[in-house]
Amino acid sequence: MTYVLAIDQGTTSSRAILFNAAMEPVAQAQEEFAQHFPQSGWVEHDPNDLWVTTAGTCREAIERAGISSSQIAAIGITNQRETVVVWEKATGKPIHNAIVWQDRRTADYCHSLREAGHGQMINDRTGLLLDPYFSGTKLKWVLDNVEGARERAQNGELLFGTVDSFLIWKLTNGAVHATDATNAARTMLYDIRKGRWSQTICDLLDIPMAMLPEVKDCAADFGMSRADLFGKEIPICGVAGDQQAATVGQACFEPGMLKSTYGTGCFALLNTGDTPVTSNNNLLTTIAYQLDGKPTYALEGSIFIAGAVVQWLRDELQIIKSASETQSLAEQADPHQNVIMVPAFVGLGAPYWNAECRGAMFGLTRGSGPAELAKAALESVGFQTRDLLEAMSADWKAEGVQPTLRVDGGMSASDWAMQFLSDIIAAPVDRPKIQETTALGVAWLAGMHASIYPDQATFADSWALDKQFLPNLSDAERDAKYTGWKKAVQATMSV
Repeated sequence: MTYVLAIDQGTTSSRAILFNAAMEPVAQAQEEFAQHFPQSGWVEHDPNDLWVTTAGTCREAIERAGISSSQIAAIGITNQRETVVVWEKATGKPIHNAIVWQDRRTADYCHSLREAGHGQMINDRTGLLLDPYFSGTKLKWVLDNVEGARERAQNGELLFGTVDSFLIWKLTNGAVHATDATNAARTMLYDIRKGRWSQTICDLLDIPMAMLPEVKDCAADFGMSRADLFGKEIPICGVAGDQQAATVGQACFEPGMLKSTYGTGCFALLNTGDTPVTSNNNLLTTIAYQLDGKPTYALEGSIFIAGAVVQWLRDELQIIKSASETQSLAEQADPHQNVIMVPAFVGLGAPYWNAECRGAMFGLTRGSGPAELAKAALESVGFQTRDLLEAMSADWKAEGVQPTLRVDGGMSASDWAMQFLSDIIAAPVDRPKIQETTALGVAWLAGMHASIYPDQATFADSWALDKQFLPNLSDAERDAKYTGWKKAVQATMSV
C-alpha cells in the first residue's frame, strides 16, 4: 500500500492525516498548542510550538497507521494563512513569536496607508484590501520592533515566510525556502496578475525582497523531508493555504462553484476561473489554486470568528466542556427569545472590514442562559455566511453563483448549525462524506504530483455527499431574522 501524509497546521492545533491509495483517511493525530494574547487585539503563536506539534503529530499518525515511512509517497502541507514567521537563515531560530492572521496590531498603520492613498494600488496588484489581517504590515512590524531585525534582514540574515514556508524550511533542514501561489497571494506583497512579488509594495513597506520565499505551483517539488524525522526522506509535493486546499478538496474546479469552511474562522471561496474578478463589495480577489503555471482565481469572503466563538463559550465563559454540546443546548433554547451575538472579538471581516469594533450581544433577558447563548453563537456563523454570499452574488452577476453551498470544517459536523445555515441562506447545503477536505485537497495535490492519485476530472467525480440540508424557514421568518442581524451589526459598528 502507498500513502500520502497531509500536514494540516491550523490556528489552534496541528494535525497529520494519512490517506491511502484510494484517497481515504486511515489514521490521524492532532495536538493543540497555546494561544498568546500580549495585548488587546494581538494574537501570537510560538513558532516552535507549530513545528514541534507538526513533527509530533506526523510521527503519531504514522505509528497509528502501523505503516513504514517507506510506504509514504509524498507529503502535502496546508496551513493557517497570513500568519508571519521571521527566522534566522543560519540557524532556523525565529526572532519573534509568529504574528497570527487574527492579529490587529497594525490597524493604525494600515489606516495611515489608506489615508496616504495607497489602498487602490495595493488592491489592484494583490486583490486584497489594505488591512492588518494580511502578512505584509505584520512583517513590517517585526522589522520595525525587534531590535536589529531590519539591519539583519537587509544583510540577508533573516527569512520571512507564512507557516508553510517555515515548516518546509524545518522539514528540509533549511534546504528549501519556498511557498506556493495561494499563500503568496495572502501576504499583500504578491502581484496576483503578474505572478511575482511586488517591488512597489515591498518598497512601500520597506521590506527587503531577499527575505521572501520562492513561489511555486500548488503541486510542485518542495524538497525532501529530513531522513531523521520519519525514518527516510519523503518528497514534499503539495502546498496550499487552508482555504484553497479546502476548495480543491471540495472539487470546486468549475467557475461558479462555491465552498465554505468552518474552522476557527469561516471562509467562503467562489471559483471565478482564469479571470480575477474585482469586488465592489469588500470581498477579496485571490488565487484558488495554481497548476502547471496557470492560476485559477476566486472571490473570497473571510469571517474572522466562526468556530472560535464556540471556543469562547468553552474557554472564557466555561458554559460548555466540548464543542459538541452547543447543538443540544441550541435545541433547548427558548424559541421566544431572540438573542443575537455579533462575534466581533477581533473586528469584522467581509463584507464590513471594520477592524475597530468589538463583540456585542443583543436581546438579552433575565431568562437568557447557556442555551440561548449557544444558539446565538451558532446562528452568528449562518448570518455572517449569508453576508458573504449576498456580496458574492452582487460581484459575480455575469456567470451566477451556483445555488448549492459545499461545507466543511469542524462546525459543519453540527446538523443544527448546518440546518440553520440552509434556512438563512435559502439554499441547499451539501456536506461531503470526507469532511477533512482541507487535508484531502493538499493530499490530492501531493499525490497527483507524485503520480499516485488521479487527474483533476477523476478526482472531482469522486466527491461524495454525506448529507444535504434544505431550507425550511418561511421567507417572512428568514427575512425577519436577517433584518435583526443587520441591525445588530450596524449597532456594533457604531460604538
